[in-house]
Amino acid sequence: MAYDADVIVIGAGLAGLVATAELAAAGRSVILLDQEPEQSIGGQAHWSFGGLFLVDSPEQRRMRVRDSRDLALQDWLGTAGFDRPEDHWPRRWAEAYVDFAAGEKRAWLHRLGVRFFPVVGWAERGGYGATGHGNSVPRFHITWGTGPGLVEPFERRVREGVARGLVSARFRHRVTGLGRTGGAVDTVSGEVLEPSGAPRGTASSREVTGAFEYRAQAVVVTSGGIGGNHELVRAQWPERLGTPPEHMLSGVPAHVDGLMLGIAEAAGAHHVNRDRMWHYTEGIENWDPIWARHGIRILPGPSSLWLDAVGRRLPVPLFPGFDTLGTLEHIMRTGHDHTWFVLDQRIIGKEFALSGSEQNPDLTGRSVRDVIGRARADVPAPVRAFMEKGADFVVERDLSALVRGMNALTGEPLVDEAALRREIVARDREIANPFTKDLQVTAIRGARRYLGDRLIRTAAPHRLLDPKAGPLIAVRLRVLTRKSLGGLATDLSSRVLTAEGEPLPGLYAAGEAAGFGGGGVHGYRALEGTFLGGCLFSGRAAGRAAARAVA
Repeated sequence: MAYDADVIVIGAGLAGLVATAELAAAGRSVILLDQEPEQSIGGQAHWSFGGLFLVDSPEQRRMRVRDSRDLALQDWLGTAGFDRPEDHWPRRWAEAYVDFAAGEKRAWLHRLGVRFFPVVGWAERGGYGATGHGNSVPRFHITWGTGPGLVEPFERRVREGVARGLVSARFRHRVTGLGRTGGAVDTVSGEVLEPSGAPRGTASSREVTGAFEYRAQAVVVTSGGIGGNHELVRAQWPERLGTPPEHMLSGVPAHVDGLMLGIAEAAGAHHVNRDRMWHYTEGIENWDPIWARHGIRILPGPSSLWLDAVGRRLPVPLFPGFDTLGTLEHIMRTGHDHTWFVLDQRIIGKEFALSGSEQNPDLTGRSVRDVIGRARADVPAPVRAFMEKGADFVVERDLSALVRGMNALTGEPLVDEAALRREIVARDREIANPFTKDLQVTAIRGARRYLGDRLIRTAAPHRLLDPKAGPLIAVRLRVLTRKSLGGLATDLSSRVLTAEGEPLPGLYAAGEAAGFGGGGVHGYRALEGTFLGGCLFSGRAAGRAAARAVA
């Protein structure tokens, strides 16, 4: 039988676009398949904040940050906690990725037209020892244009490939099977779904109108993870993270269902580290949802008081922005699946950013004027909209009314006003001196030693009960599903491996479907800014390796 193309790529998200662009650049013919309509090209990367992990960048140096490859690798390994036989390839991917982030990554993207916001963010700060979890320095580089700005150059290269006759993009093609000839994966089959004009991210029809079967010398799986499939998230939920929450918000649309991982397994691929996952603990309901159970993540500065469902302060070092999975593990052992931020208008105006391209129109639209206007506003407009319309926000002038509102929101009198007042008054007393025993106050002051935090991300220490800083605000937070950290095992050429550790001929994987490289380059935890970068790095590796293999 003749081949329909040199390579078939399954999934038109960021990793799939990168792989396809590399294949077309090498002169290979590609069929690019995706179950969603064409308007959803770019997948989850389109909705992202566009954060990228870079090491020793010009942006860092301008912000007086000293970084190095060795420091970044120390942080990565301390965060990942690799401890399984299956971590052989993930660890090698981690070392290669840090080399990439400290080396050619920025220059490669710059040549493609990608630019960065000048202030580098400091995510996942850790709070443990030097060899433990967290970023020792700020490394979160925001793409100018956010997620759409990062997708743009790769989408453009793919469309150029279409114009040259090298790429055939076939949307509304849902893969249901992979076939092998002589042991090699070379056949992709599935269902053709009816055309859909559903806007990006919204549910599209699943009405089947036909079937397809294509053959190629190589197949690249870039189908994403499981975050939109809550049943699968719960099924793979690890015991170490406690009981899965009864109610979760979705950080991704429902079509991010993880079904392609099972299809690849049935063809002989080895799916590893499926119990490793990344879900956010600062999720709020989107007041203007695009998909079902649509949640938005708060990207917090370090000053909000973080309380459990009954009003107890979370333990050290579970401060906002310090340890996502450590916080998730703690929350899931409290008997409740929600927590609270308690803060004031001075803090929310300076420290709250909302993740996602649609929540950051100034950065997404590349408007310098709007960015300046946002910095000057007492509360940025997207945050103000949630304060006024969000289901999870309570805004009051005094603490008594705030607690009543918190208990009314949950329908239970879980938070005791007297106990919360004691906690806040005790915390406020610690503000009176430049020294303190309260490690969160120490962390706030430490953050403000970094120029970027002092300028736009961390409010000056002040009393929460200071009327001048009000009104008081409480935000109910819930678990927001997002990323699979495990995936299909791959070697450094993105070749998918079998359970015996041998390459499965003809099959490659990249992006979240491959655990962003190796079947889990992040190990147990991530440093942030590394998911999009993992799609870029593994997609590039898969595209280049497949191009060589079919030469």
